Amino acid sequence: MATPTPVRHAWRALTGLLAIVVVLFGVNALGVYAFGKSSWTPELALDLQGGTQIILSAKTPDGAAPTTEQMNQAAAIIRQRVDASGVGETDITTQAGNQIVVQIPGPADDETRDRIAASAQMQLRAVLYTTAASTSYVGEDGNQTPYPTPDPSLVATPTASPTNGSDLNWVTPALQAQFLAYDCSNPANDPANAPKDQPVIACDPAGTAKYILGPVELDGSSITDATAGMNTQNGQWVVNVVFDADGAKTFGEVSQRLYAFTQAGQTPQNQFAFVLDGAVISAPSMNGVILDGKPQISGSFTQESSKTLADQLKYGALPLSFEVQSTNSISATLGSQQLQIGLIAGLIGLALVALYSLIVYRALGFVIIASLAVMGILTYITLCILAWRMGFRLSLAGVAGLIVTIGFTADSFIVYFERIRDELRDGKSITGAVEDGWGRAKRTIYISKSINILAAVVLYILADATVKGFAFTLGLTTLIDILIFILFTHPVMQLLARTRFFGGGHPLSGLDPEALGAVYRGRAQFRAPVAETAQGGAARRAKRSRGEAERRQTIAERKQAELSSSRSTTEGDD
Repeated sequence: MATPTPVRHAWRALTGLLAIVVVLFGVNALGVYAFGKSSWTPELALDLQGGTQIILSAKTPDGAAPTTEQMNQAAAIIRQRVDASGVGETDITTQAGNQIVVQIPGPADDETRDRIAASAQMQLRAVLYTTAASTSYVGEDGNQTPYPTPDPSLVATPTASPTNGSDLNWVTPALQAQFLAYDCSNPANDPANAPKDQPVIACDPAGTAKYILGPVELDGSSITDATAGMNTQNGQWVVNVVFDADGAKTFGEVSQRLYAFTQAGQTPQNQFAFVLDGAVISAPSMNGVILDGKPQISGSFTQESSKTLADQLKYGALPLSFEVQSTNSISATLGSQQLQIGLIAGLIGLALVALYSLIVYRALGFVIIASLAVMGILTYITLCILAWRMGFRLSLAGVAGLIVTIGFTADSFIVYFERIRDELRDGKSITGAVEDGWGRAKRTIYISKSINILAAVVLYILADATVKGFAFTLGLTTLIDILIFILFTHPVMQLLARTRFFGGGHPLSGLDPEALGAVYRGRAQFRAPVAETAQGGAARRAKRSRGEAERRQTIAERKQAELSSSRSTTEGDD
């Protein structure tokens, strides 16, 4: 005998659910053992775990106090940078008029500190001259001789007016002497605040090379987008930059000029330097004309450093320069005690749902409990993966979202099981009631879940950062709830309906037709009740069943029954 189609569908759904669980655990295991960046426990947010507090102090070129607008703008840019890095539940505030307080969950690594504090002032300058970062030369006697301090009497003004950023007339005798004696390791040499319309001396971040650069021809304000990627030709990490219309036009003109130097074999005038906060992070040669405004920054980047630079350029330069005033570890604002209270509340909610399910639905209650258990497993492993891939951290508000979802899920079970019972009261078989009940219940479930997801999305977009955790977990668990209904709850009911215990309508199964009042064949078509004198116990049960059926009739059914009864009486009188 061939296996019924519903049974085959049920086993396929359960197999698919098992495959999803295996894949999720495999992905997280890959993050734990291969990359060392994931964990088997969800990451906790600042309010539950504690973290690091970084206080940044603003500095202005003239020493004046920063404006409120500048501070608010800087705080907004820092928040965008931190959010882009995947660190969730971050608290960023301003205080004392010139300080920004950044509180992030867990310890802060060097990449995070750089992402927060760097002003990210990107400048594009033409390279005029470059050499190794040396401050001495080998004299005639074979000994290292330091370059002398520049003579103040040297000419510091170009003898001929430079025509473009690559014109060597920018290199005056005074600038050449300063360049030879320039010490890249001296912290007093800070070209970040040098005039934009004048040449500048700068070094690479490692301090191994120094450059004479022409005036600024483009800056970070012309950048509309920046992304990290890998160069497929050499396997190196790069930053892809996109300029706006004006920036693309200017960069196209610069690339034409520099490419002409490349064709003429003039180096290093065929190079352009990407200068970030006064450091030359890359100085590639121009090997073609770029007119689309989409250059690529290459250098000694790692995946993390390229992502950091891309985020800094994408969200713009800070309107002020900042220095880290202090870095401290902070304890959890709510602590483990509040987390335990939240978990206890969740367990109590689960226990009440399980108890209610067993009392009202008897053995069907175990299907509800099993569904909630599978949902818990999927939610747990998903939170672990999201902590690794997206930096999601579970806050107390997120825990509240998980607890609220338990109630929403219980509502869905009630809708489904009551639909099945309604079909049984219509006189259908248990297998037919399961299929037809699902067909009617799923529309109601989908609509209610859609409203929950919509509310979660709106709340996540419009609410304060402290509430986003609630909205995120609410939306996530609602999606998992729908998946569980499709791939677990209904398939399990399809299989159980064909067992002797549930399919036979055992009194403890929760699907006993007699206990549910299934005493009529169809809408308003009742079977004759058992006489009161015959088998007293059975008659009383039949009477209770009939009363149950009558109470559950709709208004239309009740009117139809009354009309049928009046017709029967009229025919009897005739």
